[in-house]
This record gives sequence, structure tokens and C-alpha cells, in this order.
Amino acid sequence: MYSSMTNIQQALETEKVLIEHLGTYLQEESYRLNDLNRFYEKVREFHEKARTPVSDPVVAYTLLKRLQSEWTNVVNNLEAGDNIKVLKDGYEKLERHLPILEDVEGAARALMRLQDVYALNVKDLAKGVFQSGPESLYNLQYRPAQVCAMSADDCFHIGKVAYDMEDYYHSIPWLEEAVSMFRGSYGSWFTEDEGSLEDALDYLAFSYYKAGNVSQALDLSRECLLYDPDNQRLAYNIAKYEKIMDETPAIEHIEEQQLHRPNVTHLRTRDLYEGLCQTHGSQPWLYEDPRMICSYDTNRSPYLILQPLKKEILSLAPYVVLYHDFVSNYEAEKIKGIASPWLHRSVVASGEKQAEAEYRISKSAWLKDTVDPVIRNLDVRIAAATGLNARPPYAEYLQVVNYGIGGHYEPHFDHATSPKSPLYRTNTGNRMATFMIYVSSIYLVGFIS
Repeated sequence: MYSSMTNIQQALETEKVLIEHLGTYLQEESYRLNDLNRFYEKVREFHEKARTPVSDPVVAYTLLKRLQSEWTNVVNNLEAGDNIKVLKDGYEKLERHLPILEDVEGAARALMRLQDVYALNVKDLAKGVFQSGPESLYNLQYRPAQVCAMSADDCFHIGKVAYDMEDYYHSIPWLEEAVSMFRGSYGSWFTEDEGSLEDALDYLAFSYYKAGNVSQALDLSRECLLYDPDNQRLAYNIAKYEKIMDETPAIEHIEEQQLHRPNVTHLRTRDLYEGLCQTHGSQPWLYEDPRMICSYDTNRSPYLILQPLKKEILSLAPYVVLYHDFVSNYEAEKIKGIASPWLHRSVVASGEKQAEAEYRISKSAWLKDTVDPVIRNLDVRIAAATGLNARPPYAEYLQVVNYGIGGHYEPHFDHATSPKSPLYRTNTGNRMATFMIYVSSIYLVGFIS
């Protein structure tokens, strides 16, 4: 090549092309690094500004989703290299500790449950605002908006979870919000995302179709086909929707089906307890009674003479009493620390056996009084307050229940209602009383006699 100036000139032109390729590569690399830096700043800002993330359902959901899918997408999209190998190796060592898909889908269903129970608005929820009426359900003063707000992909995932359950009552508003957010940032693709505008439009269109709104399904499918013109399935759906519209009288296009929330047999009391939850704990004045007082109470027990209980009567019929500061902060933390390694999915009675159920979402552990003096002292205090024998076999062990995001237990009886229950085959007999202690907003200790 060096023997000919013509060839050297050609080499110069070749290098110009290589420079162009390198420039394109550097530009694309800068886009990739900027995108990674954006993800890094988003996560770093979350940890710096969200001081109590696990107590906030939206923050908890986005955290689980980020650990289960977004980090996976980011790490697996990185190109080969020594520095990237170190990151991937570190990620793989932590992989077994990360949430699984079931955790994220459960968190999505929990947000839908909160949405219903407290009559919350999807647009507000997407912004991290839990507003129902004049008050917010959560103390939002410490929460920066950018830390709590959901992304389009977050909303898309919740809508898809509802769609997969054939729950179009919930899938439509969440997918609508996802479409709106994707439209606002169309052309910007984030490495951690799994969904896209096309995906959201596709799922939303079919949700509307299943809900009986063929006209809206047709419009959304046509929009989706603009972004994905080679999608034969979309083209087939559009033809099907057009045929339905041609064959259906115009009056029926207006009278679309009204969406109803999914219902199952164990939700017979749903309207009652949701109405109570939406009062935010307040009660009408007509429930006030001068006999509902606060007092110091010893229940005639020598154990409580020096430190009587702070008693508040909440209801006279049925008789409900609240004892304030029943456990100290130290005892509460001790109980949580002891129970934490033993927590497992809570179960319910199912004939003669026990099984997991969707109407009880929590984890629980049973603690013997021999585990720690704190547990033994608590049993003595419960016995003094109630006048009941708190030791087995007269009472069950302390049950510690930990509720996560949207955790709940539908209204139920603590005592056995079926002759097939194992309680009928024991010498202790059926349950007669339950004593509950709230050791935090998500931990509950129960004593059952």
C-alpha cells in the first residue's frame, strides 16, 4: 500500500469513514451512558431522600419492581468489558436476595386494593399522593415528589397485572395513565423499562374491547398500528372491531357496558368495611357518649397497682377498650426482632387443614413465653388486664403478624365456626377471646384464649 500514493489516498478516505463510524459509536455510547447516569441518579436520589420507604405503598411497590426487573434490564443491557463484568458478578451474587415476580405482582394487586378501599384516584396514586377526601392517608411531608412518583412503565405493569387477571375495572385506568405518560415522553427509551407506548396501547385496546367499548378499542388499535405497522395481529383486531361496529346499531355504541369491580364470595362485607376505612377513623357525633371515658385501670390486679393501664372505652355495644402504651418502645422492637426470622405466609383454616388465601395477606410467627423474658412479662400483663389465664393450654402462644404493602385480612371470626375445625378435637375447646397489640403500623401481636 505504501508504494502507491493512490492507495495511501484511499487509506485516508477509509479512515474518514472509520472516524464517522467512531463518532456515531461515541454518540450512541454517550446516549447509553447518559441513560445509565439517569438511572443511577434516580436510584441514588431515592435512597438519599426517602427516609422511611417501606411504610409507603407506592415507594414500596416501585422499590420491589426496580429490584425485580429494572436492575436486571440495566445489567443485562450492558456491553462486555472488565468493569461491566465486575458489576455483573456483583449483581449475580445478590440475585438470590432480590424480589421475585410474584412479589412485584402481589405489590401491584395491593395498590389496587388500596385504590378501592380508600377510593383513591389513579392519577394521584401515580404521583405518589394518597388523597381521599380532605386528608391524606399518609404523612407526605418528608416525601419528595420525584422519589414517590411512578413511571409510565410502573403504571403499565400494574395495568398488565390486572389485565392478566381479566380485571378490566382496574386495568383500564392504570393503562390509560401509562399511555398518557408514554405519549408525553415518546421517543425516549429507558433501559430499565419493559413496556412501551405500543404495548400499553395494545393492552388498553383489548381491555376496552373485553369491557364492551368496541369504539374505543378500535381507535386505540388504529393508533397502535401507526407505531407498529407490521403487526398482523393488530390489523386483524382492527378489521374485527370495524366489522362489529358496522353490524351494531349506533344506539348501542353509546350505551357502553358499565365496568364493575370483580367480586368473590368472601367479600360479602366489603362495602361496610370500606365505608369505615374511608372515614379515616373519624365517627359521627351521634356515637359520642359520656360513658365512653379514659381512665387509669388496675383491673383489681396487684401486678398493675404501681403501673396502671391507660384505658379508653371506644364502644359500649359491643364493648371495645383500647389500652394506650401497653408495650414500651423497647418491648415492641424486641418482639419484632425475635419474630422476624420466623415469619412465614399466614394461613387460614381450610376444613381440617390450613392453607394460604388471597383474603389474608400477611406473614406471621408464633412465640413461646420461653423465648425471651419480654414475651413472658407480656403474657403476665395480658392476664392482669383481661383476667384470663394467658398460659398454654388455656391460651395459644403469642402470634406476631407483619402486614406488608396493602396487607389485609378480610372480616372473619377468630373462633372456629365449623365442626371440622381441629379446635373441636382438642381439650382446650373453642376460642373465646382475642387481645390485639399494635407494636407498629405494620406489626400486630395477638393473644387468643
